[in-house]
Amino acid sequence: MEYPAINCRKHSAVLTDFGAVGDGKTSNTKAFNAAIQKLSTYASDGGAQLIVPPGKWLTGSFNLTSHFTLFLHKDAVILGSQDELEWPTILVLPSYGRGRDAPGGRLSTLIFCSNLIDIVITGNNGTIDGQGSTWWKKFRAGELNVTRPYMIEIMYSDQIQISNLTLINSPSWFVHPIYSSNVLVKGLTILAPVDSPNTDGVDLDSCTNTRIEDCFIVLGDDCIAVKSGWDEYGIKVGMPTQHLIIRRLTCISPDSATIALGSEMSGGIQDVRADDITAIDTESGVRIKTAVGRGGYVKDIYVRRMTLKTM
Repeated sequence: MEYPAINCRKHSAVLTDFGAVGDGKTSNTKAFNAAIQKLSTYASDGGAQLIVPPGKWLTGSFNLTSHFTLFLHKDAVILGSQDELEWPTILVLPSYGRGRDAPGGRLSTLIFCSNLIDIVITGNNGTIDGQGSTWWKKFRAGELNVTRPYMIEIMYSDQIQISNLTLINSPSWFVHPIYSSNVLVKGLTILAPVDSPNTDGVDLDSCTNTRIEDCFIVLGDDCIAVKSGWDEYGIKVGMPTQHLIIRRLTCISPDSATIALGSEMSGGIQDVRADDITAIDTESGVRIKTAVGRGGYVKDIYVRRMTLKTM
């Protein structure tokens, strides 16, 4: 598989141009949405880049646009809002048929993309902090009737690059590409407490042609989870995850897997190659997870050069 360099953009703007305040207290949801709406007008004219400068930028969910780069300065921190009103409810995923945490709908993702092309989320190792502890408490107490927000979700999109960032304390899954193709995940540091619930690192779901490389992950669930929907919903949608490379990954997850194939795999998983994987204090190396009645297939999996320490 070949991937192009991170794309240059003809147009650029800074988040503060749209009235954003980086004090960690002021909501910047409107500023992010206004900036992206403005920059979307340049999609057909060389694309655009939004620079997030040094500061702590509190925000709820916002959507990206095509031919677009979100760039975080090394001293920039995007903070996920803890106000539920900043997280609109959205439809459940077709290959899941219900919310994953609860039968109701699901809350929108912090950084969301749908039906887009050519998206880059990157930086000089800037930080995205989901401030997930409040969500974990609500989940454990059974106070939520909808699925918690994810940190980054890419749906029905093509040519995606997520790189050179530190992601911490997501309310639930960190990076969730689904129904997408040509995805590159590179150079991420993903961190959450090892007892945090369902804080998967990268959940690749019904995607084709993906590369995950040079990542360091410590958290409370599977470091890499390969999925394709569950039960009759995943079977009906019928979109496998296929043509996946995972390499130069280091994982610490005492209660979960370094690489999990499933358990949501009703659309099938095929052609996965993992090289140069290090797991430390982790429950399992490569785990094939299925469930009674789930259906689907897992085949053509090739793994080499795994270093396993205190499994």
